[in-house]
Amino acid sequence: MSDTGDIIREEILSPEGIQEAIAVIARDIAYRCAGDNVAFIGIYTRGVTLARRVAAVLKTQGLDYPVGTLDISLYRDDFDNRGTDLPRLESSDVPFALDGTRVIIFDEVIFTGRTVRAALDGLMDYGRPAKIELAVLIDRGHREIPIQPDYVGKKIGTNRDQYVKVRFHEDDEREGVFIVKKRAGHPHHPA
Repeated sequence: MSDTGDIIREEILSPEGIQEAIAVIARDIAYRCAGDNVAFIGIYTRGVTLARRVAAVLKTQGLDYPVGTLDISLYRDDFDNRGTDLPRLESSDVPFALDGTRVIIFDEVIFTGRTVRAALDGLMDYGRPAKIELAVLIDRGHREIPIQPDYVGKKIGTNRDQYVKVRFHEDDEREGVFIVKKRAGHPHHPA
């Protein structure tokens, strides 16, 4: 994301707020998944970071859930609408059997639901989990397809012309969750 003057930004989660939201997700997963065979799958890029952070919190509680990664670029149904906002291809890594496993997919923000739909398609190439759930740091509403998260760090209200940007130290060298909006006269999507 550029920091040029044509972007209006509002911080909605500080680094401490992100930690609290991750703790909420971890607590809910520990409670609802007790005794189950659980594995995490993070959607590149920041979904992977979120999955790893939640797994690290749970590990301190004696719950050791493996974390795999999924690149959903090739499963998207909206290439034509994304312009230059295409994710770069990464390699998926699912180093555990999915059959019979309770899989939790992680993404940093849920908006239309299309990323998660693509992740479900991609996940099926690796096996048939016993159950698939969704964990997100931010639920911003405006779904276009009927997909709802099971675990949410924070739910916020946004307008469709706003963007929610999650920044993690591991990926971005800074931390926070921001609502971003271009000023009038600058119709381009923020990078």
